Amino acid sequence: MRGREVLMNSLVAHGVEHIFGNPGTTESPLLDSLADHPSVAYVTHLHEGVAVGAASYYARAARRTAVVSLHVAPGLGNGIGMIFNALKANAPMVVTAGQQDTRMLRREPVLSHDLAAMAAPVTKWSTEVRSADEMDEVMRRAFKLAGDPPYGPVFVSLPIDVMEQQTSNDAQPPAGLYRLPMPDPQGIEQAAALLRSASAPAIVVGDEIARTGQVEALVRLAQRIGAPVWFEGIRGHASFPSAHPLARVSLPFDAQGIARSLGDADLVLLVGGPFFEEVWFAQGSPFPPGARVIQLESSARPLAYNHTVDVGVVGTLGASLAALDERLVAQVDPQWIQAAEQRCQRLAEQKSASQQAYENRRQKAWDRHPISMPRVMAELARATPSDALIVEESITASVDFAAAFEFDGSDRLFGARGGGIGQGLAGAIGVSVAQPGRPVLCVSGDGSAMYSIQALWTAARYKLPIVFVILVNREYRVLKHNLDIYRQRFDAASDKPYPEMDLGGPPMGFVEMAAGMGVAGVRIDKPEQLAEAISAAFASGGPRLVEVAIEGKR
Repeated sequence: MRGREVLMNSLVAHGVEHIFGNPGTTESPLLDSLADHPSVAYVTHLHEGVAVGAASYYARAARRTAVVSLHVAPGLGNGIGMIFNALKANAPMVVTAGQQDTRMLRREPVLSHDLAAMAAPVTKWSTEVRSADEMDEVMRRAFKLAGDPPYGPVFVSLPIDVMEQQTSNDAQPPAGLYRLPMPDPQGIEQAAALLRSASAPAIVVGDEIARTGQVEALVRLAQRIGAPVWFEGIRGHASFPSAHPLARVSLPFDAQGIARSLGDADLVLLVGGPFFEEVWFAQGSPFPPGARVIQLESSARPLAYNHTVDVGVVGTLGASLAALDERLVAQVDPQWIQAAEQRCQRLAEQKSASQQAYENRRQKAWDRHPISMPRVMAELARATPSDALIVEESITASVDFAAAFEFDGSDRLFGARGGGIGQGLAGAIGVSVAQPGRPVLCVSGDGSAMYSIQALWTAARYKLPIVFVILVNREYRVLKHNLDIYRQRFDAASDKPYPEMDLGGPPMGFVEMAAGMGVAGVRIDKPEQLAEAISAAFASGGPRLVEVAIEGKR
């Protein structure tokens, strides 16, 4: 058989149902093989970055390894930004790219380059198949490494001549791997002892809790110890019910701001995340002075990676949380229980007061024109079906988004990790393919949307039930905020305008762009029109775009 047959058989053996790609000449062997493998569907995109973004979110929503097909050096280059985001999101992916014929690579043919070297910095493993005889082993290893915690993308370069070489080696089936260990009892005992001695514990939770379905276990532990639960500054999932009295907001992006948010915590429990992704340097620790630190992870790499901890435990998060809870129940006294209950009561009162303060601010902004961000999010939440999946890349509206939408931990939320913009529209494609038939709400700013606007064509091609909401303030608002912070932090006080951060001229017409790619759209500039427009868009059952004129930086 030929190398391309081994490749396709490997995909089938690993349960692959979709290839996300943008076709090119060196991918001819793969494309020509699709007809012989009807169980593998090719999802066509108009740009490699969109294909990778869709695959990344597909991997997260389907909880399986995604496959991407890119085109030689420029195509891989177009996708590298999204591969970086996938790496930060721990999305398991096998990214491939066609390579020119190895017999002429030394002559540097058109579009050729060292693809494995290009991809190496943003992947867990990067290689090129040297002969058809090793195709089976390379593909088996690629899927194995992508699925090893912490999950992430790997890259395989596929030379066109190798794809056509003959080999007697057929695809290797995936191994029955049980990767996640049970937690060390001694580590659990030490962690429990620290929790029992804490008078003001706090929890910071990452995406891994949602990915592994352990939200209820975390809720149980948080209530047991009476601790507020904070989210990472950038989160891709909802790992704790947002309406819960112990739930707090996302942490800031500098060490001092994080420490201020954690307040008087004398113990911080980190669960399943990178902790912390900073934007601005600030001297000192993100932990309050004297606070002890416990970290629970499902793999060793993130454990104590950036910050030292007092106790770190590797193990299945569900098993670690259950074991920790069990030790606390076995050895606590009535006074400890009473103190934890009192903390829960105080935290619930603080949450209620915070919600009321936000509601007061929302009411003050309710009738502003253009539409205020608090009202936009409230109207979106009111009109979105309860079973809809939410892809969010609203960036500067994220605070209002979090206040308006409630997530119970069922993994309806898919946010953008990594910080690279343009993930929302592309990601909505992957989420919709992963969970066919489910309505999807995609919320994106206008600047972010222009990075992957070609995703609308793919949504129309496959008739995906996605409502794309583009928030149009005609500016890079987040950059204006960050310029303000920069000027303050670096004592660069200035009354200068915001350079190159306005997008008003010429104005971008998202309704017109959508129509040109087969997606019907409507433009909204009055608050009272929004909920009805969103309801109608969902009722259509297909892709729709709603362009919403919102207020700019005030």
